[in-house]
Amino acid sequence: MKKERKKLSAEFKEFVMRGNVIDLAVGVIIGGAFQAIVNSLVNDVIMPIISLLTGGIDFSSWQAVLGEGENAATLNYGNFISAVLNFLIMAAVIFAFIKLINGITNKVKKPEKPAEPEKPTTKVCPYCKSEIALEATRCPHCTSEVE
Repeated sequence: MKKERKKLSAEFKEFVMRGNVIDLAVGVIIGGAFQAIVNSLVNDVIMPIISLLTGGIDFSSWQAVLGEGENAATLNYGNFISAVLNFLIMAAVIFAFIKLINGITNKVKKPEKPAEPEKPTTKVCPYCKSEIALEATRCPHCTSEVE
């Protein structure tokens, strides 16, 4: 039982210490911080400008009341519009960032040398037209002597 735990523990440690897992963790943390920046950009900069251009409309107050009374549920579609704007801005920024990184990578990347053509390892028997090894002196199919 202890051997199984040690083996499982070692496998888990190997899995966690792989570069991909650590890169993913860093990406998620940076993505979360970036999301906070984009949310602030949308809520604190873009939405007030849109509100100013549309005559003082506040998207966050857009809602539909479902039911009557003090405990009526609300459908907050203004918040949904803000979330869609957050997504579109984040997608545009990530697209621009990836495009920039790809452009830099293409400029920095060394041109690859063209691959040398492989030397043939076989030849064709002139009698039976079978493919045989390049070093063969006799065809294994028709037993003819081959130069």
